[in-house]
Amino acid sequence: MSSEPTEELRAGDLRLRAAAIEWLLSDVDGVLTDGRLFYGPQGETWKAFHVRDGLAFKLAQRAGLKVGVISARGGPALERRVRELGLDVVITNREDKASAYREFLDGNGARAERVAYLGDDLVDLPVLLRCGLSFAPADAAPEVRDRVDHLLVTPGGAGAVREMVEWVLRARGDWDELVDAYLG
Repeated sequence: MSSEPTEELRAGDLRLRAAAIEWLLSDVDGVLTDGRLFYGPQGETWKAFHVRDGLAFKLAQRAGLKVGVISARGGPALERRVRELGLDVVITNREDKASAYREFLDGNGARAERVAYLGDDLVDLPVLLRCGLSFAPADAAPEVRDRVDHLLVTPGGAGAVREMVEWVLRARGDWDELVDAYLG
């Protein structure tokens, strides 16, 4: 007899953990973007963000969750996007995500088991391994894909945050009510 949990038991455990989530955090490059960097003639960095990810953050906030990003990079493009979205926490220019995450937890009175995090690369592992529910986009590094609670089908920059948020909100039972608001 195998000591591995069945898929049904594992899915039930993930739903229970989703119900306890208070914070949804995400990496930026490779998650909110496709990971490519474009440089303009003056050396400025251009990034493309998927509009559905922005709505997903807003829907999560409407459901009572807090949202934010922890990124190894910063810059004007990211600053503008997070300002547009009105995120609850923005931590940028922090390659040491383990210390950034500890500071986030301490500074926000958050408990690790109440945080969901979406990351795609090795620098995200310290957070992914210490949060309550971990996600990775479909095109994440193999070392990340192998260690998260839930691997998304969407690649980074193509709505991965939307998929994570929708998954958590469905597991919490909030999704249908949020959609009903658009149905009139």
